[in-house]
Amino acid sequence: MAVPSVSAGPAAADASVATVPAQSRESDESRETRESRESGGSRASRACDASADVRARITELRLSAFAGHRRAEFPLGPVTLFAGPSGSGKTTALGAYEALARLGGGASLFEAFPDPVACVPQRARPDAGGRRGFRIGCTADGAEGPVRLDVAVQAEPALRIVGERLTAGGVVLLETALRDPGRRTVQAAWHTAGFAPVTRAPLPDDRLGTALLPLRVAGKTDGQRHVLAAAEQMVVALRSVFPCDPRPEYMRAPVPTGSGRLLPGCDNLADVLWRTRAECGRRHGLLVEALHAGCAGPVTDLAAEPLPDGTVRALLDRGAGPRTELARLGDGELRYLALTLVLLTGPGVLDLDVPGEVPDALRTLTVLADGFDRCLDPGQRGELLRTAARMGERGHIRCVGAVSDASWAAEVPGVTVVHLDV
Repeated sequence: MAVPSVSAGPAAADASVATVPAQSRESDESRETRESRESGGSRASRACDASADVRARITELRLSAFAGHRRAEFPLGPVTLFAGPSGSGKTTALGAYEALARLGGGASLFEAFPDPVACVPQRARPDAGGRRGFRIGCTADGAEGPVRLDVAVQAEPALRIVGERLTAGGVVLLETALRDPGRRTVQAAWHTAGFAPVTRAPLPDDRLGTALLPLRVAGKTDGQRHVLAAAEQMVVALRSVFPCDPRPEYMRAPVPTGSGRLLPGCDNLADVLWRTRAECGRRHGLLVEALHAGCAGPVTDLAAEPLPDGTVRALLDRGAGPRTELARLGDGELRYLALTLVLLTGPGVLDLDVPGEVPDALRTLTVLADGFDRCLDPGQRGELLRTAARMGERGHIRCVGAVSDASWAAEVPGVTVVHLDV
């Protein structure tokens, strides 16, 4: 079991199906009056703070009971590295983040968790009905302040969401619960603050209710508009995630020209370079500077050229002498090139479903890089981390990576390291 140095609380006792714990109740009238006043005041104060960062981004990942993690709370900064030996749960944490991102984008549980039983804590005992599950959650910060999402998932005997809670400013904006195991729905209640304090309706048990709220909430009252704003902030933050694990074995060969959008494995790197080199000379110049620092020998340019068979290949221009095809580069050089390209280009060049209705100024791309330093030498990993830190300072691109040892990252400012132990 992995216990991070930043986690809160002792290890939880084994449980059957994980459920979102209930909160204490108070009278609807007094709670509505107090919370409406508090949330309204907090929103007004945030509006007055011109320096407040209103871009939606995930600032905390919670694995309450997920695989080897118990009551774990991971803070996420502009650049975050999960560090620990093999088996400490680094890949598991990034996998949970990616699964939440898929759910936020409207994917079903079956798409987000292809092997849900592997997410159940190993020592979790089934209840009398044979049910076992897991709990995950996150916090999205932005214009609405911190918005918390907690989800309880039943993995056995059937995969389904059995509880979900969306909270902001001390107000429970959405709460769902499984009332009838024989039906494929959960009973949902969301904040209204109108003639009725809440609105109740069934929602499907295989989708994230938060992602469905913009389709169900009318937005006629202040309470409903608060619900919509918080849900949209969470969904925008989750949808703006790009898992990236470059595969050098597929990056060496020429590729067909296509959409020019980079795949998570960076297989079509040459096609993307064919597009980006002409679109933004400044970013291409920064990429060439980074390659000069991370590749063996001089690098004066990075070019892409079409071939007679309709494919395109990428080459390094060494200044004098013949150009070097990517096929001749080592695995470390190719991974360094691909990850640097991802950090410098942004969402418009990556193959992900970004919320197009949201302005760029209100969203932040998060790159998930499992094996951040895989195959990289000390110079390459240091330069790549500094590039990530520089982009993180600007606020538009964040990076969450996994490394076995992060002692080398201590000298780079702006990097959050989460140490995991087996």
